[in-house]
Amino acid sequence: MSGNGRSEVEEARAVLKGLMAPVQSGMERMRETVDQQLSEGSPAVRDMTGHVGRFRGKQLRPAMVLLAGEATGNTTDEHPALAAVVEMIHLATLVHDDILDGSKVRRRVACVNQRWDNQIAVLLGDFLYARAFALSSQLSSRLSNHVLAETTRRICVGEIDQSARRYDFELSQEDYEKIAGAKTASLYAAAAELGARYPGGNEVVGERMHTFGWNLGLAFQIVDDCLDLVGTEESIGKTVGADVDDGKVTLPVLKTYAGADEAMRAKIRDLYTMPGIENRLEALWDACDLRPGLDYALERARELIREAEGILSELPESNARSALEGLCSFVLHRSF
Repeated sequence: MSGNGRSEVEEARAVLKGLMAPVQSGMERMRETVDQQLSEGSPAVRDMTGHVGRFRGKQLRPAMVLLAGEATGNTTDEHPALAAVVEMIHLATLVHDDILDGSKVRRRVACVNQRWDNQIAVLLGDFLYARAFALSSQLSSRLSNHVLAETTRRICVGEIDQSARRYDFELSQEDYEKIAGAKTASLYAAAAELGARYPGGNEVVGERMHTFGWNLGLAFQIVDDCLDLVGTEESIGKTVGADVDDGKVTLPVLKTYAGADEAMRAKIRDLYTMPGIENRLEALWDACDLRPGLDYALERARELIREAEGILSELPESNARSALEGLCSFVLHRSF
């Protein structure tokens, strides 16, 4: 799962580009809209937004808006702008996440909080949120404002709950998934729902696509948590071991801890909390075998993807539906 470096990443990017082919023109319009929205008179802000522009990676969330629209026969002229709103909200969460996690690298470039400082990063994240909702307010339907405001609230609650439950080895899987879902899956769910419903279409289809996006997004986060334990900075393009350093007890560690005897549990707790440990992730691997926990977590991700694929099977066959099915496979097997 850790990958073979840049060549595997480049191959995966090529696969992803192919999956987005059905909405290529919409993605181009989305990127142009983001660039226009982030244009600013202040040289300092331009420098920072230019830097954040380098964070644009897989762009799965805006693609979900466009592909869900195509797959459900609901595409409108405003969908690329809607996708741009979703992408700017995602960029804002990345900037703020890096502050919370103390991350140093994202997309192989310095995080905003590292290149500048936490104060600047907070303000830049707020700027991105402001631009996103300013654009959303210009769209013809208020649906996007309603859905994305609620989604942003859920993201914030998820981040707060995650911070409050650091070093909590008694965290239940249900609570883990609730937190992981709020902070990650909720934006995927909103993207799929808005793609299928905007500007106010079939609510039943919208709800089904919301569930599809939630399952896909939760699987994405579980795989992300696994990559943080087994990936390399070269392959995934960001700091690894950050969860352990920050005291976040993710699903593979929770399952490893649950299956350990009391002596090993005490050792795991110490490796998370004792000061002066230079590489906590390496020490954790030296102390215990995380593979059973990783296997369990990946099987849970596969279960979620199977549920997501079942929802897609209800849609008419189309290139967009096939692309969404391909995204399911990409999320499950990705190495970055």
